[in-house]
Amino acid sequence: MSDLIRVVLLGIVEGITEFLPISSTGHLLIAEKLGLGARSDLFNVGIQAGAILAVTLIYWRRILELLTKWREPRNRDYLLKLIAAFLITSVLGFIAVKLGFKLPKTVKPIAWALVIGGVWMIVAEQIAAKQADRSDVSWPAAILVGIAQMIAGIFPGTSRSAATIFTALLAGTSDRAAATEFAFLVGIPTMYAASGYEALKAVKAGGAANEDWRALAIGFVVSAIVAFVAVKWLLGYIRSHRFTPFAMYRIGLGIALLIWMPAGA
Repeated sequence: MSDLIRVVLLGIVEGITEFLPISSTGHLLIAEKLGLGARSDLFNVGIQAGAILAVTLIYWRRILELLTKWREPRNRDYLLKLIAAFLITSVLGFIAVKLGFKLPKTVKPIAWALVIGGVWMIVAEQIAAKQADRSDVSWPAAILVGIAQMIAGIFPGTSRSAATIFTALLAGTSDRAAATEFAFLVGIPTMYAASGYEALKAVKAGGAANEDWRALAIGFVVSAIVAFVAVKWLLGYIRSHRFTPFAMYRIGLGIALLIWMPAGA
């Protein structure tokens, strides 16, 4: 398999999994273990940026509305909740970094996170279905989403989108579309900040000098295009369907990895 094909496949994996509730970090690590090869931190940050750009373009009207019409009470309240969730994630994430928390580089913890997260998704959606119909995001929900986002950043396989969407559902935002919108909007500045930090760290460590910029550019473009399609599809799908198929996929994949992946992989 040529390196170009590997780069394209990694871009596809990132684009599909970044905002679907199935864990992009986990899938990229699994893809690397299965033969697509390990890439630099700068490359991984680059293709993630492509997915973030895609979801930014999808929500550009909503973002512009929040920024230009922030004086309207409803928009101001929503924007303040987004900022609060972002700041909570940032502060707790900074503390986690200072305490030395690092993402594991083996498949087993990812497999367990996929299984546990899948079960949690099923239970959470069952609970949310019994709640009163509510599309607004409460302050407790916004705070908990910020915490959930930080936890997902520490444990690959958890899935940032799954953690934030289902936390919002459990915290009272029973409308799937509303919970997903808030989770994605708070993820945009968080992921831009995290990607910028990781890119700066990689450049300072000298990674830019040896980086294959052609491969990074191709991965970025592929990831952006695929993520745009994936998120557009997801937003239409969840209006009339539950997240159960994603949960079942996570559980099945996690069990398969626990059975067939060699120890220490």
